[in-house]
Amino acid sequence: MADLKNRRPLGSRDTKWAARGAALLAARGAAPNAISQASMVAALVAALAFAGTARTGGAGADAALLILGALGCQIRLLCNLFDGMVAVEAGQSAPDGPLWNEWPDRVSDLLILFGAGIGAGHPALGLAAGAMAVLAAYTRELGASIGLAPDFTGPMAKPQRMAAITIAALIALFEPLFAAPGTVLTAALWIVALGAALTSVRRAARIRAGLLARG
Repeated sequence: MADLKNRRPLGSRDTKWAARGAALLAARGAAPNAISQASMVAALVAALAFAGTARTGGAGADAALLILGALGCQIRLLCNLFDGMVAVEAGQSAPDGPLWNEWPDRVSDLLILFGAGIGAGHPALGLAAGAMAVLAAYTRELGASIGLAPDFTGPMAKPQRMAAITIAALIALFEPLFAAPGTVLTAALWIVALGAALTSVRRAARIRAGLLARG
């Protein structure tokens, strides 16, 4: 039985296209854990694409890699959506599902943000953003582990992190017109790092309030 208490609230889960996609995957025999594992592959592709922009020799090659990186981020999110839907709505949850529901997300965050940091010329910033992303997720899980409701608030929860990087990659397609290479990804990484740090602090404060309210 899947644990619905730890399920992130997503409006996309109630759309017809998501229901059809999950039903198709379930009919094809796709296991939720395999979909979760595929999210790491998508994240690795995105990371390598972003990192590759640091070495490409022309604007055309950079554009292709930036688009590939943006697609990888979004495919990662689609995998995150469909793994839970196949597990819950299609009733195909597995005993080790909770592991594959969380661990690939942390790997994917680190891969994508580090790859973006390499591409931007600031690998340490990419690692810092990844660390803050992991800390935000850890703080949510900490609250859940002590009996509080999982806190998915932002401002830089997982969907917002991926949106920031995806949008930055698409804006960076036009970067030669207005800025030096890597400027947009650098700005996005700062936004993710600082936003995820704020998210962690906010979630920690809500955990403290919840514990004090319990007496």
